[in-house]
Amino acid sequence: MGNLRGLNVIMLRKFGFCCVAAACFWTIGSAAALAQQWAEDMFPTKSHDFGALARGAKAEYTFLLKNPYNEDARIKTVRTSCGCAGVKYPTESIKTYETKQIVVAVDTRAFLGRKDATLTVEFDQPFPAEVVLKIHCYIRKDVVFQPGAIQFGSVKQGEGARRSTTVSYAGRDDWRITAVESPNPFINTTLTETRRGMGRVTYELAVELKPDAPAGYLSGQLMLKTNDASSQASQVPLPIEGVVESDLSVRPASLTFLATHGEQSMTRNVVVQAAQPFRVTDIRCDDPRFRWKLPEKTAKFHVLPITFAPGGAMGKVNARLEIQTNAAGGRGAAIDMHAEVAAPAAERS
Repeated sequence: MGNLRGLNVIMLRKFGFCCVAAACFWTIGSAAALAQQWAEDMFPTKSHDFGALARGAKAEYTFLLKNPYNEDARIKTVRTSCGCAGVKYPTESIKTYETKQIVVAVDTRAFLGRKDATLTVEFDQPFPAEVVLKIHCYIRKDVVFQPGAIQFGSVKQGEGARRSTTVSYAGRDDWRITAVESPNPFINTTLTETRRGMGRVTYELAVELKPDAPAGYLSGQLMLKTNDASSQASQVPLPIEGVVESDLSVRPASLTFLATHGEQSMTRNVVVQAAQPFRVTDIRCDDPRFRWKLPEKTAKFHVLPITFAPGGAMGKVNARLEIQTNAAGGRGAAIDMHAEVAAPAAERS
């Protein structure tokens, strides 16, 4: 179902047969299901469980959607079933191969307890369709984060950073945080107990971003392990956000080529820039249809013409272009390459 024009023809045929032959209701149901399926297939994930959340914690999740079709797609609106969930979604058309985000945020300050919400994503292009996304969470009233996330902001590569949050608990005197787990090897944590008694426990959690952290976005969560008996309550996530900025940048982040098999090669430009003069030492790609020429000069700014030759197999092409430089630390960059090679017009007819 990679080509939505093909889907369009199939839908028309099904509906036409239904009208002419007065077919049974299952035929109508099949057509209706097909009309929804194209939109369903844009989402790799359609549900998320936040688990147990501390009160005041920042809780967001991003549902990705990618348009694999030739036609543009567009979201008309997104409806939420619960005031506990706010949503941001793209209003512009989603072009071929584009990936967009629907971001849902849970209000952990105004709501408590178990919350289940649905997001109904309504499309009006290229066909009307609806996709239902689901979220689940349990907002604890006895654990509070201040602030509700570790936000590093923008950090220059090589400098590192340090942030902290206060974890407050109200309940029993023997409550403890037994461990803090991080999936990121460039994050260190230090937990210090600052208060215990009268049913209240307080910790100061310091979080360090190491200077050798690679460039890119920081997105994830620390997992606080507790001695709560309930498996649901024994883990409390703390979000981490930030970006490590490299002095080497590449634009655009991806290239798309739409070509006909056997036609002339086409070229797109990639710009690589740094604060200090550098050389592009190597470019690599595992698909030989993408070609380039290494620049010989040393400069702060390089324009790299990337050429795609639409030979070989027809269909979709996905590859990754690795750019190596002699910038500080031998830093490099990568861009995603996408192409679709169609059959010549004479073969399609």
